[in-house]
Amino acid sequence: MSWVFLRDLLSGVNKYSAGIGRIWVAVVFLFRLLLYVAAAENIWKHEHDEFECNIKQPGCENVCFDHFFPVSHIRFWALQLIMVSTPSLLVVFHVAYRQNREKHHNQKLYKNPGKIDGGLLCTYLISLILKIGLEIFFLVLFYKLYNGFKIPHLVKCDIKPCPNIVDCYISKPTEKMIFLYFLVATSCLCIVLNLSELSYLMFKYSIKCYLKRHVKKQQGSKSNCCESELISQREAESAKGAHATNRAQPPSLSVRSPSHFPFRKCLVYLVFNGMA
Repeated sequence: MSWVFLRDLLSGVNKYSAGIGRIWVAVVFLFRLLLYVAAAENIWKHEHDEFECNIKQPGCENVCFDHFFPVSHIRFWALQLIMVSTPSLLVVFHVAYRQNREKHHNQKLYKNPGKIDGGLLCTYLISLILKIGLEIFFLVLFYKLYNGFKIPHLVKCDIKPCPNIVDCYISKPTEKMIFLYFLVATSCLCIVLNLSELSYLMFKYSIKCYLKRHVKKQQGSKSNCCESELISQREAESAKGAHATNRAQPPSLSVRSPSHFPFRKCLVYLVFNGMA
C-alpha cells in the first residue's frame, strides 16, 4: 500500500471539499490511517503464529485459524481504507479535466475550475454516495465474516483434520477488541459525516436553485409590466398627436374651392341678359 499516494489523494480532496468534507479527511487521516500504521498493524502482526490450539494435530491449527479468520483484520481494514478513499478520485479527476480543457482551448471556460457547482457538484455528490455505500458494505461484510464485532478469548473448532472439538486461544484479545471498537466507531463517524455533508449540499443547492428561479420569475414579471407600460404610453402619445393634428386642420366643408366662383358669375350674367 502506497501511503504517499493516499496522503496526496486526501490532501487533493481536502482542497475541493466543503467544511464537513475536511472533517472527514481529518478523521480518515488522523484516526484511521495513523492508528492503522502506528498501532493496529503491530498488534495483528503475528496473529497466525500466536494462534494456539490444545492439540498438535498437523494442519488443525491452520484450518481452525482459516475458519475463524478467513481474511486478516489488518488486510481487511487496509482494503476498506483504500476502497473508501477511491471515490474521492472522481472529484480530483473532474477538476483536472476542467483545468486541462481550459489549457486546451486557451481560454477561461469556468469561473473557478475547483468550485463545487454544476457538473462538479454532481460528481461530488456521487462520490459521497459511493463512500457511504462502501462504508456500510464493509461494516456488514466484517460482521458476516467474523460473526459480529467481537474477538473472543477462546474458540472451539471441530473441523477436519481435528480429531474432536479443539480449544483454540487468540492472543491479546482485549487489546484487539479495543482497537476493533475504535475502528468501527470511526467508520460509523465517517458515515455520519458523509450523510451530513450530502444532506447539507442538497439542501443548500436546492435553496439556491429555488431562489434563482424566483428571481428570474420576478424579473420576467417586471419586464412584462415595463413593456405594457411603454406600449400604453406610446398609444397615449400617438392618440394625443392625432387629436392635435385634427384640431389644427379646418374642416373640409368650410373651405370654399375657388373653382366654384367663375361658374356662379357666369350663371348670374346669363340670367340678367335673358331678362333684358
